Amino acid sequence: MDPASPPRAASVLVPLLIATTTVFAEPSGDLVIFHAGSLSIPLEMIEQQFEEMYPRVDVLREASGSVVCARKISELGRQCDVIAVADFRVIDTMLIPEGHCDWNIVFAGNRMVLAYTEGSSCSGEIGTSNWFEVISRPDVSWGHAEPDADPCGYRALMVLQLAESLHGIPGLGQAHLEGNVVVRPKSVELIALLQTGHLDYAFEYLSVAVQHGLLHVPFEPELDLRDPSLDSVYAQASIRIAAGSPGETLEITGMSISYGVSIPSDAPNREAAVLFLESLLDPDEGLRVLAEQGQPVFEPPFLSPVSSTSSVPWSLTPLLEGFAP
Repeated sequence: MDPASPPRAASVLVPLLIATTTVFAEPSGDLVIFHAGSLSIPLEMIEQQFEEMYPRVDVLREASGSVVCARKISELGRQCDVIAVADFRVIDTMLIPEGHCDWNIVFAGNRMVLAYTEGSSCSGEIGTSNWFEVISRPDVSWGHAEPDADPCGYRALMVLQLAESLHGIPGLGQAHLEGNVVVRPKSVELIALLQTGHLDYAFEYLSVAVQHGLLHVPFEPELDLRDPSLDSVYAQASIRIAAGSPGETLEITGMSISYGVSIPSDAPNREAAVLFLESLLDPDEGLRVLAEQGQPVFEPPFLSPVSSTSSVPWSLTPLLEGFAP
């Protein structure tokens, strides 16, 4: 597909007539979305707006770790209409090569922080310069998401690896294997433990901390995985996570946080899915909601390197970088 060279009118007369009848058909039915837990609050807000616009559509969201989202499709054979993940590489490496998706739109970023509450142990003294010392204390508990299920989990371990190098603290990268460490399938499950005082600190995304009114320790730019210009620094960290087959692993290298979204090839309600992405990727609609909820966005969004440009729904192309208006 070459957006800069539209086909001649005569050659597309019939398709245009067909398209005209489709445009005015009101979408209906269930719209199933598998999404990262960190997107729960903004997607709930976008869902409400979308269902007001299209009342015959029922948006059904399933939040889980992004790797689990992909495995629902690739291993369990489940169908959904939209998949939105906290690491675009999950779609690029787990779904596109197997034909489950054809393209992947990178639409938002984030940054890692250490979330806590006023009731957390040592809350009055922790900061950017000493957080690693505080969480190492025997009377302090902290947690992270499961790396095999949630990108926030393997990113937490990358922060520890990078901090070990930056601050010269041997063994910090292995700190998750000892001490008072709590692991949950997805990072948002740690929020309740923080709020009830059962956990002192948790590695979270900034947007999640903001949305839940949590205090947070900011990390140095060399650690927080927010800046694409520092990808060569982040790449010094790497984590191996469980792959599809028992005993098989996949190496994930550190890079700046970038969320991805796609419509699977076998999406049952593709028409509604395209309309939902039009809303999500619109700078005055979905992207605005994300930004207001503390999540950086890419304006305009762009396709991942392995995406099939010709397969992207035409109505989405005006919203993406690299396509002619």
